[in-house]
Amino acid sequence: MKLLLDTHVWIWWNMEPKKLSRRAMAAIEAVQDYSEVLLSAISPWEFCKLIEKQRIGISCEPQEWITEALHMPKLRLVPLTPTIAYRSTSLPQPFHGDPADQIIVATAREENATIISKDQLIRDYPHVRTIW
Repeated sequence: MKLLLDTHVWIWWNMEPKKLSRRAMAAIEAVQDYSEVLLSAISPWEFCKLIEKQRIGISCEPQEWITEALHMPKLRLVPLTPTIAYRSTSLPQPFHGDPADQIIVATAREENATIISKDQLIRDYPHVRTIW
């Protein structure tokens, strides 16, 4: 099994793990139960946009934070490939118009991964598996 972290889950895991549901926390901590934890390449960008918009604050340089936050057991950063880019624009409808969510969902579909997310729009989407 592969897990894909939604951006907020990756951030919370590294900043405020108490915000994660018990089920999400248990899934991430059960390292023996999954082959990989995936993170879409869009997530570090979303993180930087949150800093830019002053929606979150950190006490170090963003690049330093990202480097440290990428050190999770079995974590693999999934690049935004041409295939994922295309598939993010041709998801089975209906799906909402947030481009980052479209890329995350397309990544999960391409990688056959279960998304860990609190986002109800992603959790309600019938074409991906989710945990929260």
